Amino acid sequence: METIALNNGVRMPVVGMGVFRMTGDEVREALPAALAMGYRLIDTAALYGNEDAVGEVIAASGLPRDELFVTTKVWYRDYGRNETLRAFERSLGKLGLDHVDLYLLHQPFNDYYGAWRTLEELHGQGLIRAIGVSNFMPDRYVDLVVHNDITPAVNQCEVHPLYQRQDLQEIIQRHGTVLQAWAPLAQGRSEVHDSPLLRGIAERHGRSVAQVMLRWLVQRGIPLVVKSTHEARLRENLDVFSFELTEQEMSSIAALDKQTPNAGMNHHDPRLLEYLHDKYR
Repeated sequence: METIALNNGVRMPVVGMGVFRMTGDEVREALPAALAMGYRLIDTAALYGNEDAVGEVIAASGLPRDELFVTTKVWYRDYGRNETLRAFERSLGKLGLDHVDLYLLHQPFNDYYGAWRTLEELHGQGLIRAIGVSNFMPDRYVDLVVHNDITPAVNQCEVHPLYQRQDLQEIIQRHGTVLQAWAPLAQGRSEVHDSPLLRGIAERHGRSVAQVMLRWLVQRGIPLVVKSTHEARLRENLDVFSFELTEQEMSSIAALDKQTPNAGMNHHDPRLLEYLHDKYR
């Protein structure tokens, strides 16, 4: 597995296994297969409700702890010093670990200042190897950077050919933050998976459209987390290091950018916060 260096020297696998919207039973079935294939980054979150299942799989895997890279996230309703401390302790307990490798602020809402400074404390205590954010747009990201001591190691955001985040990547790279992609396969949007351009590139390389999409991210220097419960797809998603897209192919994929997130996921739209507030009470 290839790795990428974060701004504090910690190395993070380039491709990770995400468990968003997976039940505990799905995690217990799919994650052992993923680990057996060579996945070493596991991405979960308090909101997902499956940290305990992830912890069970880790404990049963027999893999040395230092071979795994475990990411989890604190939900925005648990921001604030005391709330974030309690949320971290709950996550650590469910995972059955003595530390996590990456801990993220899940959303750029509520008291993200208080939460971030708590993450800085936990990092200083050695309970978190690297701290970062998720879904932070450029304005919130820069605001956090210039008013705090530690710059986020990672900003995990939606990135795929229809929402390429070129400007965001440029801004955060200037500060030493890695852009990590969630929804790298655009959550199955047909307009990208049925793209004649991507299908043509895939055929030339003897690969799937999904592999081309993931390889495009890797060549942009963007690590990723991708979810699947099917062994064949898990294996396919991991096999993106044995071919390379040409400069022309990279440029042609760049032309697909519509700067459109998946439905309802625009973090500049106040309706998103209203939706999250109502859905996750």
